[in-house]
Order: sequence, then structure tokens, then C-alpha cells
Amino acid sequence: MTEKEIAALTASGETELADLEHSGPVEEVSEEPEEPDEPEAPQPVPAAPATYALGLVMPPWQAVFYFFTAAVLALAQGFSQSVISVNSQQLQGFFGTTQAETLWFTAAYMAPNASLTIALIKLRGRFGLRRFAEISIVVFLASGLLSFAANDFWSHLAVRFLAGCAAAPMSSLAFLYMLDPLPQQRKMNVGLSAALTLMFMGSTLTRLISPELIEMGSWRGLTVLEASMAAIGLALIYRFPLRNPATPMTIEAGDVISFLLIAVGFGCIAVATITGAQYWWTEQAWLGWTIAVGTAAIGLAGAIELNRKNPLLDIRWLTSPTVMHFAATLLLFRLVLSEQSAGAAGLIRALGVMNEQARGLWLVVLAATILGGVICALLLKPGREKEFHAVALLLLIAGSLMDTNSTAQTVPSDLYLSQGMIGLASALFLPPAMLSGILLAFKKGPDYILTFVIVFLTTQKIGGFLGSAIFSSFVKVRTTLHTQRLYEELISTNPLVTERIGTYSASLAPVVTDPTLRSAQAAAQLASEVSTQAAVMAYNDAFLVVACVSSAALVLLLGHAALSARQARLARRAETAAPAPAPIVSEPPQARPQAA
Repeated sequence: MTEKEIAALTASGETELADLEHSGPVEEVSEEPEEPDEPEAPQPVPAAPATYALGLVMPPWQAVFYFFTAAVLALAQGFSQSVISVNSQQLQGFFGTTQAETLWFTAAYMAPNASLTIALIKLRGRFGLRRFAEISIVVFLASGLLSFAANDFWSHLAVRFLAGCAAAPMSSLAFLYMLDPLPQQRKMNVGLSAALTLMFMGSTLTRLISPELIEMGSWRGLTVLEASMAAIGLALIYRFPLRNPATPMTIEAGDVISFLLIAVGFGCIAVATITGAQYWWTEQAWLGWTIAVGTAAIGLAGAIELNRKNPLLDIRWLTSPTVMHFAATLLLFRLVLSEQSAGAAGLIRALGVMNEQARGLWLVVLAATILGGVICALLLKPGREKEFHAVALLLLIAGSLMDTNSTAQTVPSDLYLSQGMIGLASALFLPPAMLSGILLAFKKGPDYILTFVIVFLTTQKIGGFLGSAIFSSFVKVRTTLHTQRLYEELISTNPLVTERIGTYSASLAPVVTDPTLRSAQAAAQLASEVSTQAAVMAYNDAFLVVACVSSAALVLLLGHAALSARQARLARRAETAAPAPAPIVSEPPQARPQAA
């Protein structure tokens, strides 16, 4: 696909017809007869839409507000999605819940959020993006305000569910607001990179600003920021509506049935994957039933969509070999990218490090993420996706191998370089991946572009908590194994154990005078150190697995690139060796037979 074809893409996946409608009158063509045997006069070309400074399609001051709206929406959605998981330990006291119960707030948020983005596919055509955005942001603001009225577990759970419903289209709207002011040739590099970088920054920024907000008002402080961002987004959406016209679409009864099944399926999968590692997969029967119901609902929705004339989702296209290969690549990357969101964050939490103590680490990750977005904006072009992915995999391999050397004495500053590399890898992966998918959608038809964007964002959400579930489950299994092995070495006859307990007892002597109680506390302190050491060893194992999986992915990527290059070379040789067709010589005008 050439760059001229890529320039035909628009933010909402529509054709350039909308721009031509506003391009002004077209000069008339003279109707005087042409001389015979002369070349045909060229057809008039519609005037291009008006452009402003930097090639923008709107005044720069207005474009700044559109970009700001995209940033507010993306960061508001990222903050709302990660605010519970990032601050779960600090919020347990405020909510009066256990660690397992606190997970339900995240599950309640993600259960509707994972599927409601798909509703934008037809709702945008039925009601228009502007009205859809206005309604969703109003509900999002209402959920933030209702958080002040919630006072028990169930009310907070209902508010988080409502927030997840309202925030579902925020990512798509942020994406469209970022692309809307940009010229055609900048949408797929600058706009794409900026939008995805903002979406990826949400969790890191939440870790940076949460300590001060919790100190000011615990959960209420976090809620104030969430409601404030929603209010700002509401004002911006009303003042600066999206320019993209709606494509007329009809919502059918089959759409409602399919969407309800998809919502049930994604919701069940979200709840199971978020809570499964805590309750453990084989110890709670309801986890198995939840996964079974979710899988059955998704399968039934797929069967219905396959037999519809105007489906909500084109299942045949989504399950084609090319798209399935692309989806498998996305899922694999989401799994290995859990090294940072679930790996490094879990490691420093196991070491007893709080968010305020790890602020330098998250600043480094944030800077690396922004750097990756800038690199993509400057260098990303169609055909360079594999190079970006290869660099991202190399950074992932190097960063994961560096993290395998973690110990119980590791501090956040020891992870600056490795996590900075992984943050850079994450930012270098997403924009090229999305560009590849958009090119696949464009080959199918312009109407598939926004459909792909929505499906991409939905699968990224599902892949995110699925990757965290796999990572957390692996760490839990390895922690149990390492704990058993370490305790086997802690026998009372071991002189090192006796010496360590004696050291702890001596340090407790000024505080605890009872020798028996002092020895018990010393033994408990030693057991705590063993648990910490076992957790660190488990995370090292997980980092090593990530490095191995990334290495295998890099080998497959390079092999696929080599095979594609060889096939292109053979095709060029075949074209060169093929005999040129004989030229067609037309008869002179005087030799043409006369009409009867």
C-alpha cells in the first residue's frame, strides 16, 4: 500500500467525501467540442479543504483545544481504570475491605468497560459521535459525584460499575479528538502515536499523583480528581464537538442480542481473570462456572453474527488468517508487557515499597513512554512496523534479563534502566501494531477502520488483565515452591539459622524483656524475610520467562521478515524473467474501414 493510499484514511474511518462536501464550488468545464484524435481533457479536481499553519485542518488555537480534549479524556479514563488497583493497599482501610474484596471494585469497573466500547460501532451512526460523547461524559461525571455519597461496600461497587460503563467510550473519543485536527498525512504517525502514548500514560501518572491525593483525603481525594477531569472533559466536548459526520446506521434487534451476549461474555472473563489469582482457580467452583458462562456467551454471539446480513462485528473478517495472526501478535505482546504493570509493580510492593517511595521509578517510566511516542511520531511509516517491533522485543529482552538479578535489598533506583527500557518498548510497540491493523481494515473498506480501532482497544483491555492474571498466577505458584524449599533449609540444627535468630533476639532485647516472646518474634521476623526472599525469587523466575518468550517472538519475527523478503525477491525475479508482451500497433486513421 502506498503512502498516497494511506493519506486517504480519516479519523473515523470514513472516506474523504465529508471533506469534499465542504470544499467549495468546483470550476465549470467548457462544453466546446474537442478536436478529433486529441487527448481527452482532464476532469476537474475538487478543491482541497482549507489548511492552516502546520498543515492543520482548523485554526491552530482550536486544534490546541482538540488536542487538550484528547489528553483529558485519555488520562481521565486511564486514571479511573487504574485508581483502585494502584492504591489497593492504602484503600483497604478506607473501604473496610480485605485484599480480595478490594479486587471486586476493579472487577466491577472492568466488567462493562471491556465490552461497551463495541457499542460505539453503531451508536455513532445512529445518534452521532457528538451526542454519544455528551451523554457518556455526563454519566461519567455523575459516577464521580456519586462516589461522595457511597458509604459502604455495595454502594461503592455500584458506583464503580457505573463508572466503568460511562468510561468505556473515552478511549475511542480521545483517539478521534487527537486525529480530528491533523492533516491526512499526519493522522497515521503523529496522531496515532500521540493518542496511544496518552492512553498508555494513565497508569503511570496515577502512581505518581496518588500519594498526595490520598494524603489530602484518602479515597475522597482521588474521587475529587476523577470528578474534576470528567467536568473538564464535559465542558470541552460541548464546546468543541467532533467534526466527523455520522454514517447512517440502523440498530437492529440482532445487534442488541449480540451485544448483550458479548457484554456477558467479556464481563465474566474480566471478573474471573481479575479475581482468579486471589481466590485461586481450582479452589472456587464459581470461577470455573464464570469462565464457562463467559466462553459460551461469546461463542453464541459469534454464531449469531455469522448468520446475520448486517452484523455488529464481521466475524469472518476478524477470524481470517491475517487478522488472527495480527491478534495473536497483539496478545503475545500484551502478555510480555505485563512485566511492568504486574511484574515490577508487584516486586516493589512485595518489598514493602509504597508509591511515594517509587516516584523516581515511575518518572523514568513516564519519560521513556513519552520518548517512545515521539520516536514513533517522527519515524513511523507504513512498512516499518517490523523494525519497530524488533527493537521493542530487544528492549524487552534486555530489560527483563536485568530484572532477573533482583534481590531482597533491591530498591526502586536499581530498576530505573530496566524499566525505562521496558516503558520505551511498550511505547514503540503499540502505534506500529495499530497502524498494521488499520491497513488491514482499510483493505477491507473504509467503514472497517473505526470498527478495528474499537476492537483493538477492547482487546487491549482484555489482554491487559488477562496478562496480569497469568503473571500473578505464575508468581504465586513459584512463590509457594520457593517458600517450601527455603523452609526445608531452616532446620533448628543449622548454625546459620541459629545465628540469625540470635541476632534478631539481641536487637529486640531493649524492647522485649521476655526471652521466650523475644525468640518467637525473632523467628517470625526470620519467616517474614523468607517469604520476601521467596517472592523475589518468584518474580525473577517470571522475568526470565518473559525474556524467553520475547526471545522466541523475536526469532519468529525475524524469520517471518526473512521469508517475506525472499518471497518478494522471487516475485521480482519472476517479473524480470517473464517475456514482455508484444506491443499492440494501432492502424493509421486512413486505413480504418468506413461505416456503411
